[in-house]
Amino acid sequence: MSDKKNVFFVGLDPFNLETLRTLPQAAECEFHSALSLAEMRDDPEADILSMIETAAERMSCVEGGVDGVTSFFDFPGTIIASILANRFDLPGPSLESLLKCEHKYWGRLEQQKVAADSIPAFQVFDPADPDAYQKIDLLPPFWIKPIKSFRSYLAYAIQDEKQFNEVMEVCRSKGPEIVEPFKTLLRAYDMPPELTEMPETFLAESTISGAQCTLEGYAFQGRIVTYGVVDSVRDPDSSSFSRYEYPSLLPLEVQHRMMDVVRAVMQQFGYEHGPFNAEFFYDQTNDNVWLLEINPRASQSHADLFLKVNGISHLSVVIDLALGRKPRTLAREGKWNVAAHFFTRAYQPGTVARVPTDVALQLLKKRQPDTRIQISVEKGTSLADLPNQDSYSFELASVYIGGRDRMDILDKYDHVLTALQFEIDPESKPAIN
Repeated sequence: MSDKKNVFFVGLDPFNLETLRTLPQAAECEFHSALSLAEMRDDPEADILSMIETAAERMSCVEGGVDGVTSFFDFPGTIIASILANRFDLPGPSLESLLKCEHKYWGRLEQQKVAADSIPAFQVFDPADPDAYQKIDLLPPFWIKPIKSFRSYLAYAIQDEKQFNEVMEVCRSKGPEIVEPFKTLLRAYDMPPELTEMPETFLAESTISGAQCTLEGYAFQGRIVTYGVVDSVRDPDSSSFSRYEYPSLLPLEVQHRMMDVVRAVMQQFGYEHGPFNAEFFYDQTNDNVWLLEINPRASQSHADLFLKVNGISHLSVVIDLALGRKPRTLAREGKWNVAAHFFTRAYQPGTVARVPTDVALQLLKKRQPDTRIQISVEKGTSLADLPNQDSYSFELASVYIGGRDRMDILDKYDHVLTALQFEIDPESKPAIN
């Protein structure tokens, strides 16, 4: 019988399992899948309450008992992990505090109480209401998004009433795919009826802008700790992310102001004993920090960045919290000074006709042994059918690069693009994603 600690993940995938095995905790832990990422994400008709029971049964059967359960994936991963932690009497944030992070409208209501100067004006609306645009008391441009979303799914920058009415067709047809399962969970766990029964399922927010970044942190024994700041760089001609860069170039004084905001908000939420990442804008013109959203998880998109710069992935923090102990400090002992997660994208729908060959990827590996590449499509994939994309592009691959400085990582990415040859057969009629 093994004396290792059994740690379960909701939404485990091979790419992140590889990162977990680089952690110091890998020597003392066995990592298990409560649900695979495919089980959690690939079937839009899957019943989340049934997923919870499937995961609980697997955890109950493990030899030696369960020592921790967590997730580094958004809905429903973090919520399922919280429910399972409570059921098995394991460390983790309360479901209500976690849902205040996940529910965009509930979160704004709570944030308004302690950080009103750092959040945009906001208002909920019903996309099925033919008079919705007239009822929104915000001047365009403004953003809209579902009350539950991730990776900018169904988020649109609205310029005028005509565009609003056009995207409402998409919001009415696709919004329930994520909003209704979310509301089902809220009802099943007795969340406030004014939230579970309200007809409004989308949020409109005034535009905020500036340099965007993400604070990675955790709550433990009453303390809110931030241990890293990652810059989010957008494509020059779109709202999609080009790359994440770590460490941040923002002035330390600005970073500390963001930390003060997130500390007040997380304490207001009552969030305890869990990881989080908080997305901010710094508006240099007005010298203001704006809180975009808080996610009750460590971003797995940043895991390799910490590994390259700190010498250990910040998934180490996730494991320590799941085991009920204070996370160890992430020292700067990595191979590289800076690291980036690049997104290779297509901007029009179509069918993938060609993907990078194994030979090309192997040659690239010899040239850049520390670069990791995760291909998101295969030949024949219809980009329009890819799940959980933002509203303006389609992810073809993720590329993780470390370097001496930012010029070095950009130069390395240019070499990657030479090998990373995709061909997309365009659709005859472009469509809104």
